[in-house]
Amino acid sequence: MAEQEVELVVTDLAFDGKAVAHRDGKVVFLNGGLPGETVLAAIVKSKPRYDQAVVRRILTPSPMRLPARCSHFGDCGGCTWQDLDYRQQLVFKRKQVADCLTRLGRLEQVAVDEMIGCAELYNYRNKMEFSFHTAPGGFTLGLHRRGQFDDIFDLDRCYLQSELSNRIVRWIRDFVVRTRIPVYDVANHTGYMRFLVIRQGKRTGQTMVNVVTNYGDFPDRQRLVRDMRAELPEVTTLVHNQNGRISNIAVGESEQVLFGLGYIEEQLFDCRFRIRANSFFQTNSIQAETLYRTCFEMLRPGPSERVFDLYCGTGSIAILLAGYVQHVVGVELVKDAVDAAVENAACNNVGNVEFHHADVKDYLALIEGSSVRFDTVIVDPPRTGLHPKALRRLLRLDPPRILYVSCNPATFARDARLIVDAGYDLPLVRPVDMFPHTMHIELAGVFNRR
Repeated sequence: MAEQEVELVVTDLAFDGKAVAHRDGKVVFLNGGLPGETVLAAIVKSKPRYDQAVVRRILTPSPMRLPARCSHFGDCGGCTWQDLDYRQQLVFKRKQVADCLTRLGRLEQVAVDEMIGCAELYNYRNKMEFSFHTAPGGFTLGLHRRGQFDDIFDLDRCYLQSELSNRIVRWIRDFVVRTRIPVYDVANHTGYMRFLVIRQGKRTGQTMVNVVTNYGDFPDRQRLVRDMRAELPEVTTLVHNQNGRISNIAVGESEQVLFGLGYIEEQLFDCRFRIRANSFFQTNSIQAETLYRTCFEMLRPGPSERVFDLYCGTGSIAILLAGYVQHVVGVELVKDAVDAAVENAACNNVGNVEFHHADVKDYLALIEGSSVRFDTVIVDPPRTGLHPKALRRLLRLDPPRILYVSCNPATFARDARLIVDAGYDLPLVRPVDMFPHTMHIELAGVFNRR
């Protein structure tokens, strides 16, 4: 359809970060704009129930609007709300949690606490992934343009990571230019350099550089090691992962440590966790403590309790909780994560935990009908929420309490409706802001069996 420019008044922010307006009785979702603004927008797609539009010009700015700090804001797909006052970010995120519970879950009686804000609004990420991309006359190394999976812009500086990480990105880009290592082309699956992943221990100061490439020996590997150790002495370990799969993900199928220990460490409360190149770990270390503290305050675990930790990842919740309960059993599908969980339990001298490598729904089927009983079940599933079979089998286990940690209020609300219908009460949800300036929301809720 031909673009049609219209004047709109923005009234709200949607769950996915888009602005909301109304026109001729239809909802209009806009890329850009803040509540209270009058904008000139172009309608780019029209559906029977809603339109999609792009803001061309802000006619009357919102009092909530602030200048964005980052020069990439608007192009980058990361910080959707960097131009929105942080206090208002928290207000809209809490509202979106409440909206999901009432609209999707039909759970009008559930109380939603105020959003727990983040003390560090910038430089809070302990992990960042950057993509190489072929471009006319050379290549780019950076982040995805908003809404584009195959368009990478050259990163100058990202304010969500440390200044050291920004220096590493620039240094790696210059190294590839100097050594003329070919960059991977996603269209024809040729070339070598694919991803750069940087991980940092915010409490320990340790830094990992993980270079993910196509198959084959690394050109100028010795030069890379020599120059990086000389020019970036803050880097404590360099890892080379190889991935020849067509799927464009920064995970290696084989790994070689080029220098250092091959892992970094991070401190949460009194425990120290080893993080390897392909391990999952909460991306905001400082706010992870806030999230876990919130969970434990809601649970109030007792020393005689047996706890079942599903989707346990590298075991951070299980290991931190082990000091307060009798026993914890963790289940995780990713083998590397289970290995890391076992390693981290040993490093922290935690003996009352055990970890199993299995699909959650399959492990629940395995123990169904057995005498195994748990006082509390913890679930922290991916954004898609609980698998339907996993949820049905979990409910047949009939635990007294279920702690659900979610990074997606929509799938949480869907699952919460089913858990409540199965005989549980959900009195309270506590949202935690793990990622300032983005639309992402973390939350926790405890279901008590009636």
